[in-house]
Amino acid sequence: MMRQYELVERVQRYKPDVNEALLNKAYVYAMQKHGHQRRASGDPYFSHPLEVAAILTDMHLDESTIAVALLHDTIEDTTATRAEIDELFGPDIGKLVEGLTKLKRLDLVSKRAEQAENLRKLLIAISEDVRVLLVKLADRLHNMRTLHHVPEAKRLRIAEETMEIYAPLAGRMGMQDMREELEELAFRYVNPEAYRTVTARLAAFMDKSRGVIQGIEKALSDMFATTGLKASVKSRQKKPWSVFRKMEAKALSFEQLSDIIGFRVIVETVDDCYRALGAIHTTWQMVPGRFKDYISIPKQNDYRSLHTTIVGPSRQRVELQIRTQEMDRVAEYGVAAHSIYKDGPKKPNGATYKVSSETNAYAWLRRTIESLADGDNPEDFLENTKLELFQDQVFCFTPKGMLIALPRGATPIDFAYAVHTDVGDTCVGAKVNGRVMPLMTELQNGDEVEIIRSKSQVPPAAWEAVVVTGKARSAIRRATRTAIRKQYSGLGTRILERAFERSGRTFSKAELKQVLPRLARKDVEDVLAAVGRGELSSIDVMRAVNPDIKEIKSAPVPKVKEEGWSKLRNAAGMLFQVPGLSSRKTGAKGDSRAALPIRGVRGDLPVRFAPEGAVPGDRIVGILQPGAGITIYPIQSPSLTAFDDQPERWIDVRWDISEDKKERFPARISVTALNAPGSLAEIAQIIAANDANIHTLSMVRPAPDFTEMVVDLEVWDLKHLNRLLSQLKANEAVRLAKRVNG
Repeated sequence: MMRQYELVERVQRYKPDVNEALLNKAYVYAMQKHGHQRRASGDPYFSHPLEVAAILTDMHLDESTIAVALLHDTIEDTTATRAEIDELFGPDIGKLVEGLTKLKRLDLVSKRAEQAENLRKLLIAISEDVRVLLVKLADRLHNMRTLHHVPEAKRLRIAEETMEIYAPLAGRMGMQDMREELEELAFRYVNPEAYRTVTARLAAFMDKSRGVIQGIEKALSDMFATTGLKASVKSRQKKPWSVFRKMEAKALSFEQLSDIIGFRVIVETVDDCYRALGAIHTTWQMVPGRFKDYISIPKQNDYRSLHTTIVGPSRQRVELQIRTQEMDRVAEYGVAAHSIYKDGPKKPNGATYKVSSETNAYAWLRRTIESLADGDNPEDFLENTKLELFQDQVFCFTPKGMLIALPRGATPIDFAYAVHTDVGDTCVGAKVNGRVMPLMTELQNGDEVEIIRSKSQVPPAAWEAVVVTGKARSAIRRATRTAIRKQYSGLGTRILERAFERSGRTFSKAELKQVLPRLARKDVEDVLAAVGRGELSSIDVMRAVNPDIKEIKSAPVPKVKEEGWSKLRNAAGMLFQVPGLSSRKTGAKGDSRAALPIRGVRGDLPVRFAPEGAVPGDRIVGILQPGAGITIYPIQSPSLTAFDDQPERWIDVRWDISEDKKERFPARISVTALNAPGSLAEIAQIIAANDANIHTLSMVRPAPDFTEMVVDLEVWDLKHLNRLLSQLKANEAVRLAKRVNG
């Protein structure tokens, strides 16, 4: 086990002015707190935080980060408290240690939800100080290195979590070496058979190819020496997990892989990178389509390098990466390579102030954290975070030249949400490279995307299945929930307004707010939405507002053909009346002042229509479906008898159709036609000629001479439907055409 002075010496090698007192105090405190605790291997527990600290010294991190590594398990696993850490080491270090502490006694229903909540807490802490991430990844790396000591039942879960979350997170932060080691260690336990096979094949390949590799290195070095470029060349073997993933993703055999060995060219300046590229391409033939310039357009994790593939000295493909020493350091250590937490002014306790600049990788992390405030449930958050972590990238541009990095497979919808949530919520179309394209178009590198917006737009719920970014999916889910809640709240408001009006009172949200405890709701909007969803009756709300109310009078009920319904409604003392049509809108008679206006499925109420449909001109009634809004039935529908014993669900409704916002409505007809060639075509032609739209068609009773078919149509109104039926009846191929009412 590493001693105190050895740890201090490791830090002194890259930071001569190290705060020895801070490191010594953290070392002694952590060792005392962990006391006689043991790890699964039997080693003293303190050996673990000490190894985590050692990993961070390899990254040349400051002494405050090393101190946090020594202390990172004290609050979680010992009697130490945040207050005690703050007092001894300062609130800066105390906050970091607390950020690394897992949540305990979580009242959650699944291990997955617990995992998600701990990840949520960790990411929030990381967003405030990236050192939390660096310590956490070092912690996970040492745990993976010693995973063979853990009980077998836990190994697979820990390895899968590492593969799904921590390795991709390291990659997103630009820490490629750590990502590769985490993946390789997890691969051993996630798929041990594949790991053994791939590792053996790689070892055999390296033995066989050693001479070829050395020959390529020499040829490249000689070429650079001839051109006067100072460059070092080193080979690099593809890691087992990367090999297996590529074989699986592209259905390739091991022999078909051409990039098992890559070569890295390290030069002194950015200018030298392009000079080296020119020398390579003029000496050997490049493979078309395999050149990428990540210096001009860095990856989102700040990775910068030139990538090219050539047909090399032995006529085999050779993959090359050309970069400077600084680029190589960033590629290896990612955010840890930046001086954000190394070179700032010191606080009195020896910790370092955070410098205001931040890396692209860290900026990505901050954007991911935005989704935490959106109220996703734990499983949704975990899913969305994984979506963000796993995807490769494409680079697109706004019309003003702003670069937007997106996962592969991203659509203009993802692009819109990446620009801003409001842009995504109001997106109605997109131009890709100047041409209007479908919103489901898969974007490619270099595409210029212009988003077409409308303030009246609400993101359709179906978009959730189209997008690939977690941010877009979360925002669409949130917007859908908000829109649905607004619809139900609006419906609840209208139901209560009419109920209070019929009882001779005026509905007031202020009165409703005073009785929230009686209704067991936290705010007025909750009450309104519950009424709209059918979870809370208007009578219960009225009695909560006025407990002395004895009877609620019903409105006058005009006679209708179905006397049984009328008697039932009167007997129940209902809050509705059988609806008439608005005389202003449809010319029908009847008092409809207290009825809810129905504008169709595109209106501001959660409305759907019965299977047999309803069209403007019909006398209609609404049935409140708990959790699904109102279903509209024509008053003559036999289906309404199913609700005779549920009078509280009947809602008075009326048509309110605007001439400038026309919409087709559903209707069902039955057509009995000659069973002869061309009959169906004639019927379809009549429907089309009358500007109606066939939604579905089914043959329900075929016979030798006649066929009965049921057609679900979309028509403008009752006059339109009747005109269509008349023309169908007049056709020689049609024996009978009638409307179906339930």
